Amino acid sequence: MVGLARSDASAAALTRAGATPHRGSTEDLESLRSGAAEADGVVHTAFFHAFSHASLPTRLRVILGGSPRGIANRFLRVMIDTDRRALETLAGALDAGQPLVAAFGTMALTPGRLATEDDAADPRAAGGVRGENEAVLTAAAASRGVRTSILRLPPVVHGDGDHGFAAQIITAARRHGVSGYPGDGHNRWPAVHRLDAADLFVRALEKGEAGSCLHGVAEEGVPFIDVATVIGRRLGVPVATATPQEVRARFGFIAPFIVVDNPVSSALTRARLGWEPTRVSLLEDLEHGTYITG
Repeated sequence: MVGLARSDASAAALTRAGATPHRGSTEDLESLRSGAAEADGVVHTAFFHAFSHASLPTRLRVILGGSPRGIANRFLRVMIDTDRRALETLAGALDAGQPLVAAFGTMALTPGRLATEDDAADPRAAGGVRGENEAVLTAAAASRGVRTSILRLPPVVHGDGDHGFAAQIITAARRHGVSGYPGDGHNRWPAVHRLDAADLFVRALEKGEAGSCLHGVAEEGVPFIDVATVIGRRLGVPVATATPQEVRARFGFIAPFIVVDNPVSSALTRARLGWEPTRVSLLEDLEHGTYITG
């Protein structure tokens, strides 16, 4: 198994996990091309989740490319364009029949109703801009015969070592001394344990059909107020509703996602690949895992 590594630290982590590091980045298309050309199949989960993930020249281009007020939008465009070029490069390096499984997000789906694998990404959704790159895989499956799978992950992929949304919500509660939820807190977030998600990636790599769309969702929708309640109890801070202004102030760049009602089904994925999540639920992980004590 070979893993892409941007840094010495990442390369060392891959080595400890028993993988062979392949130095490069999503901006280094030649590194992607050479790595994919030597592989039997590819799993793509890399994405710019922070400004520091981009190369220095890219960051300078974003900062100096216009008004300071437009930096966030310029970086968002860079994130999407870099991801698109990476997907096109990986698909172009694979032969017909070889698998390419790429991670996307359920936040690209229409909010407020139970979404299924047959639903297309909604450009108006909170994560809809990233969803536009799902079409890259669809085109690769149709034109090159690459066995592509879109694998949508929920906003919370939880488990030991998680630094994503769950960890950031806990950090916000610690910093502000209150575990907040938007409105009445009844908006729902799907969730999955990271080991169950890993199992699905393997199944998609081995058995996913060309052009398939899969949902790595173990829990269709956990009410946000339940998440806030567990976090508040574990941290010993009050649990309270947050106004839209307070949501923006406390949660920063993830604030637009905090308010989303994002229930998602994985029934078709389970039927197609025989996937059955078995690990602990999100609330159990928050209650007994390492998020608070680790």
